[in-house]
Amino acid sequence: MNLLIIGASRGIGHQLVIQSLGAGHHVTAYARHPERIVARHDRLRKVAGNVLDAVAVADAMRAQDAVVCTLGKKTPWEAPADLFSRGTQNVLDAMHSCGVRRLVCVTGIGAGESRGHGGFVYDRLLRGLVLRQLYDDKDRQEALVRECDADWTIVRPGFLTNGAMTGEYRALTDLDGVTAGQISRADVAHFILQELATGRFLRRAPLLTY
Repeated sequence: MNLLIIGASRGIGHQLVIQSLGAGHHVTAYARHPERIVARHDRLRKVAGNVLDAVAVADAMRAQDAVVCTLGKKTPWEAPADLFSRGTQNVLDAMHSCGVRRLVCVTGIGAGESRGHGGFVYDRLLRGLVLRQLYDDKDRQEALVRECDADWTIVRPGFLTNGAMTGEYRALTDLDGVTAGQISRADVAHFILQELATGRFLRRAPLLTY
């Protein structure tokens, strides 16, 4: 598979680069600072670009079979405030123009109907106050994905860690009575690759947690 990873230089995106190469895929790693990607492989192409640059995103999208959007911010206050929604719109436009159908988009606990499932401190203080602007934009991001005609999956990880890949986690779409726990970035990447292979959660938005 030819796989485009948006936001590939750190976090879930970087884990996905490594695991995708290990699974035999051809990877285009798109990031503002691709020099930070330590992986080296003849099936890896590193592309420097900003997701807000529609032309650059479209150039990277050509000849891809699927795209994974793992956009993130170093701090909740990092500009611009609409990075997730504007960037994702550029990704969707590029997919449409290049004929790419498959999208996996990573958001997070507190987006969409996962709001209210992070526990009291997170829901009332962090999500409700500190991260409010960030998650308002993630909500807009998710709405754009849901409204598109692509074959999408939205992935909402719980509280991220740098732990090892275990392959043992839950992917939940019925959140009744659920409070999210931790999940490693490596296991989120593992889930994404499994989802690209199976399409089990096509047009759904699972919450990932141990």
